[in-house]
Parts: sequence; structure tokens; C-alpha cells
Amino acid sequence: MALKQFKSESKRLLDLMINSIYTHHEIFLRELISNASDAIDKLYYHALQDGDTGLNRSDFSITLSADKEARTLTISDNGCGMSQEDLENNLGVIANSGSLKFKNENEKQEDIDIIGQFGVGFYSAFMVSDDVTVVSRAYGSEEAYQWHSKGAEGYSIAPCEKADGHGTTITLHLKDDTEDEKYSEYLDQYRLQSLVRKYSDYIRYPIRMMMHKSKLKEGTGTDGKDPEWESVDEMETLNSMVPIWHKKKNEVTDEEYNNFYQEKFMDWQAPARVIRTSTEGTATYDALLFIPSQAPMDYYSRDFEKGLQLYSNGVMIMEKCADLLPDCFSFVKGVVDSQDLSLNISREMLQHDRQLKLIEGRLEKKIKSELSSMLQNDREKYEQFFKNFGLQLKFGVYADYGAKKDLLQDLLMFYSSHEGKLTTLQEYVERMKEEQKDIYYACGDTVAHIQQLPQTELLLDKGYEILYLTDNVDEFALRMLGKFSDKEFKNISSDDLHLENEEEKKEAEQKVEENKELLSFMTDALKDKVKAVVLSQRLKSHPVCISTEGAVTLEMEKVLNSMPGNEKVTAQRVLEINVNHPIFRKLQSLYEGDKAKVKEYAELLYTQAMLIEGFPVEDPVAYTNKICELMVGE
Repeated sequence: MALKQFKSESKRLLDLMINSIYTHHEIFLRELISNASDAIDKLYYHALQDGDTGLNRSDFSITLSADKEARTLTISDNGCGMSQEDLENNLGVIANSGSLKFKNENEKQEDIDIIGQFGVGFYSAFMVSDDVTVVSRAYGSEEAYQWHSKGAEGYSIAPCEKADGHGTTITLHLKDDTEDEKYSEYLDQYRLQSLVRKYSDYIRYPIRMMMHKSKLKEGTGTDGKDPEWESVDEMETLNSMVPIWHKKKNEVTDEEYNNFYQEKFMDWQAPARVIRTSTEGTATYDALLFIPSQAPMDYYSRDFEKGLQLYSNGVMIMEKCADLLPDCFSFVKGVVDSQDLSLNISREMLQHDRQLKLIEGRLEKKIKSELSSMLQNDREKYEQFFKNFGLQLKFGVYADYGAKKDLLQDLLMFYSSHEGKLTTLQEYVERMKEEQKDIYYACGDTVAHIQQLPQTELLLDKGYEILYLTDNVDEFALRMLGKFSDKEFKNISSDDLHLENEEEKKEAEQKVEENKELLSFMTDALKDKVKAVVLSQRLKSHPVCISTEGAVTLEMEKVLNSMPGNEKVTAQRVLEINVNHPIFRKLQSLYEGDKAKVKEYAELLYTQAMLIEGFPVEDPVAYTNKICELMVGE
């Protein structure tokens, strides 16, 4: 049998394809099954066009068989088959696609879904095999031909016998196992079954394989008899054929959705919400999305990979396509099936084109709409969702210079002083007092800690609601928002709350003037620890607190300094003293006769204020010694 040479610089192209184009060797099975499906599609289409009523869709199938002793894997179909000329043109010229030609010739027919278009998928077989034989008989022909090749050296074509009718049978002789690659895994029936379910579960024709199973022998295991097992061979259909997202919504039960989600995405819990959406036109796709009930263990870690399963005409192209989801919705799981994607020749990677961006944009809007609906109509479930994934939404507001802030701001929730519950920003604004100008918030490790902050007392007495921010990203997110409903966000420790009226302002200015020397002395005593010591207009029962000037707050200082890096930031601290507290009168009297004591008291008051804010004591020994001195009256 004469050996023919591949065309199109075949040796270099075949080597490139086997070693570079495909990332995972297991892809070969998907490619060969997809080609078999295409062959059946072509035959069925032509039968319909020619009025051939002798062929029904139910007559078609794809069959797998493995022979471990011979190290062969066979993929058979009863599709259109190939003539000698077809074998020469389709398999003798790498990157020449019969499927693409068929699609182009019939491009006006809207119901044609051809999977393979580039003509290289067949050659993925050489990733796992060192000898490939193709026996094919074209529909309506009495002649069959065999194509045979051991790789880039070339191929041969010769007449042969094919008794089982039209179609194609591909036999792969698998390579010997190596330390890095175990090619024999593709002879294991359960491995083949899992690959079919992973990549080709929704091929529209049954994919069958003879399965060797152990079965309880009839009449044993009952009436006290010991059970006996026997080996049986059963032809089993490996794929489900019809995707759940292609079924009508009223034909799919909640239980079926839950089972699909739990099986496909390895979650023991049912999803919190199921989202189905489809569009036609500039971005044609079907999507079935799920919002998990719980965050995965690794969700907030670097190991987590976002992405949706991407299908093209029911064939899985990517297991996790990250480009279909914005980071803020990375918790969403599901599938997208589109027949219009621009795929590269390996079907493993997408070209980053307008089509993909359109799908992502529409999915983003749909997810936002579903979350808004959950918030409005099932508050309890939404609050549970937010406890799991709200942190990601806040990161989404802050990330990329606030690119998604308008999308996400209505979905945010924070604990509030109003009834101690989660609240949305819109709900906060709707409850604001008429004279209230800003949205107030406070930061701390816990809600309980924030409630004890001295700065909260006056605001709560005035009836102003306070948002309690306990996540590191919270304040950064609000700063990125800037405003909500034209209301500015104000940290209750900021120096510009301006809660006093005109009369209170005048009285405060007078007291500052009367005590400016004392305040200046205490400022100098604390040196670079504070920018100033001032009389507080926000304190009621507490003696001191720390406020800040400028863009960096105490909480932001904590967060930024906890991050890797050498540069540290420091908020501009202001020590506020309650002019109506006995401690201030003590300072006034000491300033007249014992300025050294005033300096010590200033240090103590500053340390106390920082402790209240959750900062560590700079010198614990000196602080405790000073407390002891005061206790014994020294």
C-alpha cells in the first residue's frame, strides 16, 4: 500500500497541533465524537432535503469500544461516511474542514448546527495514539475505504470491506505509557464514561458503550442465602443528549435543577437561586446560572477560579470561562451555550471578540436583576446571600476605580443602629431626618465595639442612624461611591461633622479661646502623635476620643498598614477632650501649678483614646506604671 505525503507542510503543522494547540490530551475524545456527530448531522440534513423518509433521528448513534489487550479504542458512527475522494480531501490535507465546507454551502439554512469547522480535530487522535485507522463507507455507496497513518510521515488509502453499512469507524492504537502520561487510562470504561459526560453529554445522538458490570445473581441474597455476583455486559447510553437549558421552563422541576447543579458543580446544597436566560440576535446564547447557598471553602482565597462552563452547540469548550463573569459576580456558577462564538482551531480558547463581551454584559445585567428581585421579594434569603457573598460585592464597588459602583450600590447592605439589622443604602436614606444632610458610618472590628465608641453617643441622641462597618473594604467602598442619592458619606470620627448650631458654635469658640494655652501645651506635649488637641463638640459622657483630619481615617490606616509593603501611612490624629467632663476641669487646675502632670495626663488620655479605637498601646509597661502611680497618689 503506497504511502502518501500530507500536504500543507504537514510534518511541522501536525507536530505543532499535537504539542501546542491542545492543552489537555483528553480533548481528543471530544473532537472525535464531535466529528461523528457532524457526520450524522450531514446525513440527516441531506435526507430531509432529498425527501428520504427512510432515515429517522432515532436511527443514529455513536459507539465506543475499548480493547485493553490490543490497546485499541474505537469510535464508530452511522453517519454520512466518506468516499475515497472525501478521505483524500478531508484527512489527507490538514486544516481542511469538510464540516466548514458543508456549512458554507448551506449557510442560508438556519437549522444547521455543525460543531467542527477547522479540520484539525481529527488529528488530535495522534496525541494519544501512534497508529490510526479509519474505515468509512459513504451513504448510498457499496464501496468502503480504509485510511491509515502512523503520524506525520504520511498516510495510505485503500479499498476495504465494511459489512455494517454506511458510516465511519476510527480505531486508535494507544501509545505506550510513560512516567508523565498514562495513555492506558483511555481504555478504562469509567474514564471514558466520565469524559463523555464532561465534554459530550449534550451531543444530540446517543453515545453508547458496552459496560462490564457486576450484577447480583438472580435468586441469591434472599431467604438466608449468600449473595452471588456475576459479570454481565450491557450496552449503555453514556450521554443525556438534551441539555436541561434547552428544555422548556415548564418541563423542568426545581428538583431537576437542584440535581443538575449539585452533580455538575459538586455542591451538597441546593442553589439559593436558579437563573435561566436566553437571547437571539447579535448575541445568541442560552444560559443556566446558579447562585450558591454557601460560599465555597476557598472562595475568598487565591486558589478560587471563577468562570462558567462554556458550550458550543452542546459540546463543552471550556470548563471555566472567566471572561463571561465580572469579578463582582464571580460566585455565580452555571453554563452558557452559544453557537455563534468565534473559536480558535482547538476549540479550547476563545478569541476575545465583541460577541463574548456582549454575552458577558447581558449576563451581568441579568444577574443584577435577579439579585434585586431577591432583595425585594425574599429579604431573608437575600440577607443570607449577602452574608456569604456581600464582601465580594463591596470589593466590586472599590475595584477598578469604581467601574462597577453604579451596578452594585443598590445591592449593598450594612448593619445599622436602626433595629440592629442589615439595611440597604436606599432604606437608610428613606429614614433620614429632614435636617440630616449626610449618611453617617462608623468603623470597627465588631458591631459591639462600634456601639461603644464615644463618637456615637451624640449622633444617636439626635436620632441619626449610623451604619456599622466591620469589613476591611467597607470604608474604601463608601469612599469610592462618594455619594448616594446626593448624600455624602461621613465617618463619625471625621473632623467636619458640623452637628452644632450657631449658638453652640459661638459658645465653643469662646471656650477654645479661654483654654488655648492649655490646648497648645498638650499638643506640644504629645509631639508628633497628634496634629492638635481640641475641645470636642461630639462627646457627651466620655472624656476623650480620637478624630482625624484629611483623607485617611484610623480604620483606613489599619487596613493599609496590614498589607504587604514597606511604606506605612498614618492618619492625622486629633485628640478631642470633653469640655464638660471632670477630667477637663482637673487639667485646667493642674495647668496652673503642675504642668508636668498635665503632660503625663495628656499621654494617658491619648493612650486611652487609642485603646478605645482598637489600637495597641505603644509602651504597655510605661502605661501600666503610670496608672499605678496615679492609684497610689504619687
